[in-house]
Amino acid sequence: MSFYDAVVPAYLQMLNSVTGLLTKAEAHCAAKKIDPNVLLGSRLFPDMLPLSRQIQLVSDFAAKGCARLTHSEVPSTPDTETGFAELKQRLAKTIDYVKSFKPEQFEGADVRDVTFPAGADKSITMKGQQFLSSFSLPNFYFHAATAHGILRHNGVEIGKRDFMGAN
Repeated sequence: MSFYDAVVPAYLQMLNSVTGLLTKAEAHCAAKKIDPNVLLGSRLFPDMLPLSRQIQLVSDFAAKGCARLTHSEVPSTPDTETGFAELKQRLAKTIDYVKSFKPEQFEGADVRDVTFPAGADKSITMKGQQFLSSFSLPNFYFHAATAHGILRHNGVEIGKRDFMGAN
C-alpha cells in the first residue's frame, strides 16, 4: 500500500461521515425545534471544546496533515463558521483540498521530516510516518469521535454506522 493510500482515503471517509453527521444534526434541530446554536455550542464536558470547534479541528487536521506530509503550503483557515451550512461548506472545501493531492506527492513522505507547531513558540519535528500515526490521525479521529459523541449525547439519532460513513 502506498503512503497516499494510507492517508487520503482515511481523511476523506471521515470528512464525508462528519458532513453526514451535521446533516442529521441540522434535521434533528428542525424536527425538534431546537436552536441550532445550542447544539453547535454543546460540549461533552465544560472544559472541552464545543461541537462547532470539533468540526473545525476535523477539517484542520485533514488539510494540514496532507499539506505537512507533502511539504505543501499549510492552509490557513479562520474559524469563523457560525452555523451548520458554513461548517458543511468548510468540510466540502477540505474534501476538495484533500482530493487535490496526487499519490506522487506522498512518495517518500513516510520518512520525510515533518515540522509542526506545538504551542505558541515551539515546534516539533518527526518523520512522516510517526507524524501521521502518532499525531495527525489520532487528533483527527479524536475530534470526529467527540463531535459524534456530542451529537449522540444531545439526542441526534446517529450510531456507529453514521460515524463510519455507511449509508
